[in-house]
Formats: sequence, structure tokens, C-alpha cells
Amino acid sequence: MKKITRITGLKGTLRVPGDKSISHRAIMFGSLAEGTTTIHGFLKGADCLSTIDCFRKTGISIEEKEDTIYVHGKGLHGLHKPEETLDVGNSGTTTRLISGILAGQNFDTVLSGDASLNSRPMGRIMKPLSMMGADITSIHDTGCAPLSIKGRSLNAIHYDSPVASAQVKSCVLLAGLYANGKTSVTEPALSRDHTERMLRSFGANIVSDKNTCTITPPETLHGQHIEVPGDISSAAFFIVAALITPNSEITINNVGINDTRAGILKVCQDMGADITLLNAREEGGEPVADLLVKTSSLRGTIVEGDIIPALIDELPVIALMACFAKGQTIIKDAHELRVKESDRIAIMTENLGAMGADIIDTEDGFIINSRSNNTIPVLYGTNINCSMDHRIAMTFAVAGLNADGETIITDSDCVDVSYPGFFTQLEQLFSQN
Repeated sequence: MKKITRITGLKGTLRVPGDKSISHRAIMFGSLAEGTTTIHGFLKGADCLSTIDCFRKTGISIEEKEDTIYVHGKGLHGLHKPEETLDVGNSGTTTRLISGILAGQNFDTVLSGDASLNSRPMGRIMKPLSMMGADITSIHDTGCAPLSIKGRSLNAIHYDSPVASAQVKSCVLLAGLYANGKTSVTEPALSRDHTERMLRSFGANIVSDKNTCTITPPETLHGQHIEVPGDISSAAFFIVAALITPNSEITINNVGINDTRAGILKVCQDMGADITLLNAREEGGEPVADLLVKTSSLRGTIVEGDIIPALIDELPVIALMACFAKGQTIIKDAHELRVKESDRIAIMTENLGAMGADIIDTEDGFIINSRSNNTIPVLYGTNINCSMDHRIAMTFAVAGLNADGETIITDSDCVDVSYPGFFTQLEQLFSQN
């Protein structure tokens, strides 16, 4: 449990943990490569540790020495049958991506996670994998995990995905490593492209053309050195905190600004945010920069359409930011929020409403009207139940810094899924005032 009260400003410099999406993929692709892959900046959150555990149970030696992870890969066909069910914890990324890999193996596997994970939809990967000839079933016939995967030879397909989802795309492309020809995926909008970028660096033949990505099965992948940039999804909480908290100026070093992930920067720009990109560069095929963020007068905007996949995980904290902007903000086309770690549309509306925000939930987003021009406070402290959703917990920690009274987050430990040490770093910024 965390108790949070209003502060007078944020000052200082920080570095957020490594990108969760890239950390997952570095372990997976390193396991399928020949030779050793070294990973610096790996995110040691619960989700990424679930990925390590799953690959260790399929025979991969993964070592940690100081700040470096060493993955001793055994090649595309080097995994072996696990002796027990693979526990994916709370990680949807682990579940959906590893399913594509396991579908093409020569052994059978069962995947299962915690209660939250086992309630999330897996039909979105089961359908294309089945089209490829995979034998994948929901053990309880719910369309969710636990999943039974019986490895077999796979057929190449072209898949028109009904959703713009990096997890769905990546699952199909990874299954394509084991298919008998070229496998391609077309999305309605371009989702994050970490899989394509990293697989290319490992030696895979991947061609991207607008919203279509095609993979030709390689003979082998080769171990790489991976520098994991800071996770912009984690940086988002500090970005919003500095923008809405008076008298704030912070620098966030080494943040990944991949266009398919950095939609929040575009939205902040549209809302009038004072954010400067410093020392822009490329590391390991990923664009990176330092972010200088200052308190700003914000205005409402509309968040919709093709940008949604580039900021889906940041929408809760964007909804909070909208409470402090002048005018109305509309967020739509984000039905995916209904099937994350929690129903993020429902839980954000409930909790922000309890804090006094003018927020209405819609089927696929929110309508938020600012109260920032009124003499009454924008938000009031209250008890927040996050439904064990890490991004909701961090969003309301930021909200509590700008609310009258005391904000109590009852299940605050859930932040360890993606950001161990979040509260410590946050407190260091306002302890400098």
C-alpha cells in the first residue's frame, strides 16, 4: 500500500528501466540463435523474468552477471520439451510470442499463467496459428490460457490481422521461422516493430512494406549484443508527472523513441507540452534520445485512429493528463484497453471519477472535460484499487501528487511487473525540492 500527497514540484534527472518489449524479445531470439547473446539494460520486472523462466525450462542456459544477461542459444531447433507446464505469470507478451515459437517445435507444451493472464483472449493468436497447421487449443475451451500446444510442421500463410497488435504480428512471424515458405502479416495500422528490427539484426530475412511484414525462414540466427533502451511506456509516467505538476523540470535519459512506440510524444506535442529531445541517436537499431520535460499549460485534443497502437499502454496516463488540460479531450478507437491486465477503460473511469474528474467512458475510450479553469481542485485524494494492474497503479501515483488530500493505492506492489523501484525514483525527484 502507498500513501501519496500533493507536492510542489519535480526536479532532477533519472533513467527508467529497460524497454519491456525489447527485453522479452532479446531473451527469445537469443535462445533461438546460435552462440551467445549479451543483453545490457535488461528489464528485471516480473513479466520479463517469466520469459527467462520459460526458456530455461526448455533447455536454454541464461546467466546474469552484474548488469549483463548472457543467453547461450541453441539454434532454431535447440529447444527441448519442458518437464512441467510453462508458467507465463502475468505476461501476455510471453504467452503470445512463445506460442508462435512452440507451435513449430517437435514436442508438446502447456502454457498457463495467473488468474489475470488466464482470462485474457488468446483466440487472436490461436486463429492464425491454426491456419498455419498448428495444434493449439484452450484447455478449458474459453479461448484463454491454459493453452495446449502440440508442436508440428507449419505451413506458410498470409494473414490479414483484424487488429493492429505487435503480439499477434510477432506470434505469426515467429511461427514463420518454422514454416515451409514465406509468411506475411498485414495489419490495419502499423503496430510496434521491435520484432522486425531485432530479428533482422539476428540475421532473419524480413521485409516490411507499409503495414505488411514478410519473413522467409532462415537457416540460422546468430547471437548478438543488445543494448536495451529505456522504456517509453515507463517514462510516460514521469513525462506526465512533470507536465502537470507545477514548478517541475526533469530530464529522462536514454529513452527509446521508436515511431511505432512514441505516440505519446506526438499527443503531448498536440496538447502544447514543453518537451525537448536531446542527444538523439541510434543504438542497436533503435532510435534513442534524452527527454527534457517542463511544466506546461496543456490543451485538450482528440486521440484516435492509426496512432492508437503506438501509445496503447500510455492511454491511462494520457487520460490523467487530459484532466489537467484546458477544454475537452476525446480518446477513441482504443477498445483494446478492455482486454489488458484489467479493463482499463472501466477502471480509469471509476477511479478518476472518484477523484472528482469529469470523465465519461465510451465503448472504446473516454471523454474528459477539464476542470482546470475552476477554483475548485482538479482532483481529490481517495482510495484507489488498481485491480493489480501495474500501469493503473503508476498512473494514480502521479494523480496523487496533484490531488488535494491523501491518495491511497491499496495494491501498489503490482508495479513490480514492469517497473521495480518506481516509487523510489519518483520520491527522489520530489525530495530534491
